[in-house]
Order: sequence, then structure tokens, then C-alpha cells
Amino acid sequence: MASSSLVRIAVVGDISENFNPIQILSGDFGEENVPLVQSVAALTFPKAVILGNHDAWFTRDFPRKQKQNGVQMQLDILGDEHVGYQRMDFPSFKLSIVGGRPFSIGGDRLFRKNLLVQRYGVHDMDASAGSICRAAHGTPEDHVAIILAHNGPTGLGSQAEDICGKDWVDEAGDHGDPDLEQAIRQLKETTKLSVPLVVFGHMHKELQRGKGNRKMVVQDGDNQTVYVNGAIVPRVKEAKERGAAESESGGTTRAFTLVEVLDGKIKKIAEIWVHVNGSMAKIVEENTLFEDVTLI
Repeated sequence: MASSSLVRIAVVGDISENFNPIQILSGDFGEENVPLVQSVAALTFPKAVILGNHDAWFTRDFPRKQKQNGVQMQLDILGDEHVGYQRMDFPSFKLSIVGGRPFSIGGDRLFRKNLLVQRYGVHDMDASAGSICRAAHGTPEDHVAIILAHNGPTGLGSQAEDICGKDWVDEAGDHGDPDLEQAIRQLKETTKLSVPLVVFGHMHKELQRGKGNRKMVVQDGDNQTVYVNGAIVPRVKEAKERGAAESESGGTTRAFTLVEVLDGKIKKIAEIWVHVNGSMAKIVEENTLFEDVTLI
């Protein structure tokens, strides 16, 4: 970073290159899979995390007594790296990660409302949007802001193949989070904050009922913000499933989404598949999803 303004961000994936990226993980580690979250927390490179609906699969309330539960354990393990309704600044990269609503399941209802009320004082969508905006306020003036949420915002399309489209019902529809759309709009209207990237997951790439794949990257109408869905599921496959060469047989291939930010602008987004066999790792497939040709 001393000689370049290029920042690479790995979204919910495994890194095989010899650079120091930021990794952001959009939740759904499992059904309150505490050991996996412990493994994530132990990673030594810069990272930011938000918990998803599966991470609060069983827990409906925080107990008044000191009894632990799966959600509280995950939050304790992650500490400040869990950015739900918080901001995490990375001064060396000149960027800040702003967290959306934890535990989101998509649509117009608050999933695990009791948890949101008890921990964050959030009772409804308006309060949630306000909490996201407050987290963004105070972002250093020389930073760009990246919003990390479990699910994406409303307003990005209502077809089954759209980035937050319902693919499980015939009539389709928009399954985004209205509070996230509201917060992004308020930040653009009331602040000078640059928000070039919104990252989320939840809505799987492979559509149900054999409908193909959904759009995983969308740029808004004014070209100010790129929305990225990192939910490539399953993201770990046997190497032969990805058509690895005979010399690369054995092991697994693992997917992640790589985002390149140059001088505060999104330069490139690619879906990367890495072949991992023992201690060896190699990129075997790269599909460009977005590229700003003016930055090449």
C-alpha cells in the first residue's frame, strides 16, 4: 500500500495471493456455528463480519441472566470485527466498513426482532435505517465507505434473477431490505460521504427450480455505487467438479469475490475459484463481473 492506492477486498472467500487484503464476510456461517466463527476470528488479516439469519437460527432472546447462547457467543468472539450497526475504520487503506442490520432474512419484516431490540434498541425499519446512518456518521473525510450487510437493499429489481429477486415464488418480487435502501438514500442526500460499494450475500447465485443464475453485480443509475452479492453457494467443491486439469486433481476449489478499489472507485470485481490441495493454492478460474475501463 505504500506505493499504490489499490485496495483488494475478498468477499466471503479464501485468499491465495501474496497481498494483504481486507476480507469482509456477509454472514450465514451455519446454524449458530460457534467453532467456525472462532476460526474466522482467528484469521490474522484485516476483516469485517456481519451475522446473518442462520447465525441466529435458534436464539430468539438474550437471557437476562448470565446464561450464554449461540448468538451472544458469536458476538463476544468477533468483538469489534462484527460491524452490525457499527463502523470499522481502516486508516492504512483509507476506507471504512459500515455495518447494516444483523440477522436479516430479507423482505419487510425484522427477523429476530427481540435480539435487535435488546442489543441495539431497534424496533422497526425506520430505527434500523437511522442506526445504519449513525454508524456512517463520523467516517474520516479522506475515507470511502463500504456498506456490509447480510442482505441487499430494496430497489434493485423485482425479477427472480435480479440481485435480490425472489426466485422461490412464481410471481417473483423484490426481497431486499427496505431499511438499507432508506439508509443509503439518506446518506447520499444528507452527507458528502462517498459510498462506492455495498456488499452482501443471502440471495444465492444459483436460482431455485433450475432457473439459472442471478445477477451478482449491479451499478446504480447515477453510477455512484456498485452493489455486490457474494453468495456463491456452494462455494467449496471437489476439484473435479470445476473441471480442474489432471495435474490439479485432488483437493477442492473454493470461490470468493474479489473487489479492487482504486483511488476510492471500484476498478474491478471478479468471481475467483482457487484450487487448494494441501498447502498449495492456485487460481484456476476468474470471471470478471464488473470493470471500469476508465481506470485500466
